[in-house]
Amino acid sequence: MKPNDIKISVREKYDKIAQSSNLKLDISCCGTSSCCDGFGFSMIGDEYNNIDGHNPDADLGLGCGIPTEFANIKTGDAVLDLGSGAGNDCFVARAIVGEKGRVVGLDFSEAMLAKANDNVTKLGYSNVTFVKGDIEQMPLGGNQFDVVISNCVLNLVPDKNKAFAEILRVLKPGGHFCVSDVVVKGDLPEKLKADAEMYAGCVSGALPIEEYLDAIRQAGFENVNVHKQRKIDIPESILRNYLNDNEIHSFTNGDIGIYSITVSGTKV
Repeated sequence: MKPNDIKISVREKYDKIAQSSNLKLDISCCGTSSCCDGFGFSMIGDEYNNIDGHNPDADLGLGCGIPTEFANIKTGDAVLDLGSGAGNDCFVARAIVGEKGRVVGLDFSEAMLAKANDNVTKLGYSNVTFVKGDIEQMPLGGNQFDVVISNCVLNLVPDKNKAFAEILRVLKPGGHFCVSDVVVKGDLPEKLKADAEMYAGCVSGALPIEEYLDAIRQAGFENVNVHKQRKIDIPESILRNYLNDNEIHSFTNGDIGIYSITVSGTKV
């Protein structure tokens, strides 16, 4: 897929998720085909229920970790959340930075931004804002954030090198990022790589873990640290949309793996 086609596919999928979530169905929007029209499966394995700032209306079950867990956010910090969706991680970050800090969420889905703005209006926060923009070319000035976070989003960005270069640009000297994301070990089958639905399901856009970490270092980050990793299993019912029986057996029993990782790096 061409980079612009990937972005269009991802934007349309997440617009649809945001719009479907307004139906107030008691399900994870990422975890059911009835909500997301074949979106596939939920990869989240970490629960937000006991985390300060968690807002159920903003949690659509689209993450693959909890980046704030290892982000070392402090009171008064300026925090940027990339691919902020309905605002869940922004509100968790806001609970940490307090009234003296500020949180900005960046997303390119109009429907997600609308939902996030509805949520922040209900919460009454004056220091949480949401901005429309592309992660590869953020409409934000440089050297202004103490911490950048993101949750299962950068794997969907076609050019990871541009994404990490932009993260470096907007961070203050001495600032750092902490993101939860999806990577692969081994080569994904070509049919999975080519399908738009699997891109929007955070799988086909994932880089090999070594290449992902290299992109971070090449952008200029230091102290790169993988805090957590967890293997993700794609249900056989989903794999059957792309692979035959022999291919499924090889995929599920071979060395290849799809992992959620939480990684951080520092701008010096």
